[in-house]
Amino acid sequence: MRSLSSRFLPKFAAPLAMAAIASLVFIAPASAQANVVNGASVFNSCAGCHKVGDGAQNASGPVLTDVIGRVAGTYEGYRFSNDLIAAGQSGLVWTEENLAEFIADPSGFLKEFLDDSGARSKMPFRMRDENNAIDVAAYLASLN
Repeated sequence: MRSLSSRFLPKFAAPLAMAAIASLVFIAPASAQANVVNGASVFNSCAGCHKVGDGAQNASGPVLTDVIGRVAGTYEGYRFSNDLIAAGQSGLVWTEENLAEFIADPSGFLKEFLDDSGARSKMPFRMRDENNAIDVAAYLASLN
């Protein structure tokens, strides 16, 4: 007697489905590949402008506690660039992944997101090491 899958699926469909399911095991979110401990250490270079934790207050940059899930360009009491506000109004909500991209190149990220070659971020720092940017985003996600 043939199995249900062999009766109702073409011969190639079951192996393809199994391969697709197996491949999911190897796909991990950015946080699984990130080093939160390294992110906390690297964040020390950001701490001159950004504060985190209970009672944190805006400095030259906004507070980054609970940044994941926040609409871009919104944090009470901080004056964001018009372009970052526009990005938020266009639907940008911070995720661990897009925050890592922003940390790596703030103005470049906004230019691409807004499709505006003149877009600029107030954040002058670019974290050129992609792994460090991913790690910092993972660290900030851990504070949510």
